[in-house]
Amino acid sequence: MKQRGFAWLLLFVFVISLLSCAANMEKKRAQAKATRELGEAYMRQGDYTAALRELLKAESLSPGDHLVQNDLGLIYMSKFRYDLAETHFKKAIQIKPDYAAAKNNLGTVYLATKDWHSAIKTFKPLEGSLLYATPHYPLSNLGLAYYSLGNYPMAEEYYLRALDIEPNFIIALRGLGRTYIALVKIPQAVSVLERAAREAPAWPELYMDMGEAYKLAGQYTKALLAYNKVSDLAPNSEIAEQAREEISKMQP
Repeated sequence: MKQRGFAWLLLFVFVISLLSCAANMEKKRAQAKATRELGEAYMRQGDYTAALRELLKAESLSPGDHLVQNDLGLIYMSKFRYDLAETHFKKAIQIKPDYAAAKNNLGTVYLATKDWHSAIKTFKPLEGSLLYATPHYPLSNLGLAYYSLGNYPMAEEYYLRALDIEPNFIIALRGLGRTYIALVKIPQAVSVLERAAREAPAWPELYMDMGEAYKLAGQYTKALLAYNKVSDLAPNSEIAEQAREEISKMQP
């Protein structure tokens, strides 16, 4: 009887220990989630230093959370620490291999560091993914990678595919317009860039592209207006100086 009672006591202690451990783990997970969400709130506000502080706390509480790893990658991207961003995006993918957002973010690291071939290799598996809610992003990113490699027909193909999914996606519209300039399809470039300007009327770089397209089309008055718009939108910027140089070339 004593042995049986002792066995029941051991079992009771074991069960209580398991329940206590589970409760502590649940509490830790809840704390990690709350800390991560606070970090994400700071990210949305643009306070990346405060966001990093909270997300590092969340990582210490839950290092196996793919969302935390992805958030840390985004923070380090914002701080131009592409080496650390790459590390955390890869961790997120290792934890959750089908995490398409982290794969796209990893590809953007390669775009930022001009590693075009690695970018293409990273984005390619996403182009037909049914798990990614915004497939026009990797398609447009593939367009940029091919454009940067000078493969303009492939860039055109991917930008058009992105726009088939999201017709008003401004990044793809501008990219397609620049690609048409490179392909010397000037009427198409003008049309696409004008469409882009209706979607993003305050984007200085876009008007720089429009100025080039108008000039190549022989529409010099419109080109001057586009270049002047660059200076109006970003008067003290480097791109405004470039616009003023283009204006001076066009004036007698």
